[in-house]
Amino acid sequence: MGKRAWEFFKSETVLCVAALCAVITMFLVPPDGAYLEYIDVRVLCLLLCLMAVVAGFQSCGVFEVLSQRLLSRFGGRGLGVALVLLPFFTSMVVTNDVALITFVPFTLLVLEELGCENRAVGVLVLQTMAANLGSMATPVGNPQNLYLYAAYDMTAGDFFSVMLPLTALSLLGLAAASAFVLPRDLARPHLEPRRLQNPKKLTVFAVLFALCLLTVFRLLPYGLLTVVVLAALAVVEPKLLKKLDIGLLATFVCFFVVSGNLGRMGAVRTVLEALLQRSTMGTAALASQIISNVPAAVLLSAFTQDGAGLLRGTNIGGLGTPVASLASLITLKYYFKWPYARRGRYLLVFLGANFLGLIVLLAAASVLA
Repeated sequence: MGKRAWEFFKSETVLCVAALCAVITMFLVPPDGAYLEYIDVRVLCLLLCLMAVVAGFQSCGVFEVLSQRLLSRFGGRGLGVALVLLPFFTSMVVTNDVALITFVPFTLLVLEELGCENRAVGVLVLQTMAANLGSMATPVGNPQNLYLYAAYDMTAGDFFSVMLPLTALSLLGLAAASAFVLPRDLARPHLEPRRLQNPKKLTVFAVLFALCLLTVFRLLPYGLLTVVVLAALAVVEPKLLKKLDIGLLATFVCFFVVSGNLGRMGAVRTVLEALLQRSTMGTAALASQIISNVPAAVLLSAFTQDGAGLLRGTNIGGLGTPVASLASLITLKYYFKWPYARRGRYLLVFLGANFLGLIVLLAAASVLA
């Protein structure tokens, strides 16, 4: 029993911590009818539907085929740029964590085949930054964007006017940096041809994804979308229903409870409102370094009307410490298990590159704001 509990804690650390924090705040603010107002059902339904559709894309092998066909065309420094920018653009559609789960193991295999194990640190650090920065470009790129987009009732114009300039700047920086991560005279990798699995099912998932986007932009009701997506999944690929990350949804519920209860504590509200009045973006970026950007977005949204500042702060704040964006831990997990891993060097390069990016983008965002 104890071993199972420990394994669950290791696999769902964020959920466990969030649940503990929720229970603590429940002692300070006893449960009542107001608790129902904490929960944003629309966000939870959209997250569930997006997770289901992305799982469907993965089951069809879309990302493996995409990466194989693209990377087979590049050698030398072009290959380094392609490896870094693949998760950058993919994360805009399927979230940063899915992009890293897909491309990090693939990248390690490519580097082994090319005999470039010593270049893995630079490539993986930039890939991780690319996934975190590319995901900020769209409302569906990461959970905090989806939440803030809904919480502040943003329009597509509101969102993109805030995030696209920062995304473009990030793209330029990443492209320049990635041009030097692999040797110039490196040959093209020999990759085994891969084919799409179940093209007919892929069509279904593509249609469902289009419906998700229409719902995100408030053109379809989220209740109808949820019924359609779950029903389609049950018919087309029922085994995927068991693979949905229910822990992420439960984590959001716990964060809703924590932020709702803290918002009803006068002393906490006074402190957070004072910090946010000085700089919403700075406070969000700083909070992200400690509790990660998703809970920071949920928590701070209860104390400010500056949705644009929270968007900038939590997305840029995904750079920095390994916990600033939990997606960063995915790369760390894969790399640390790799037989050629140089853990100390990875952490040193990761922190240096991330904090440099954090400082540059915060400065740029201050000017753009």
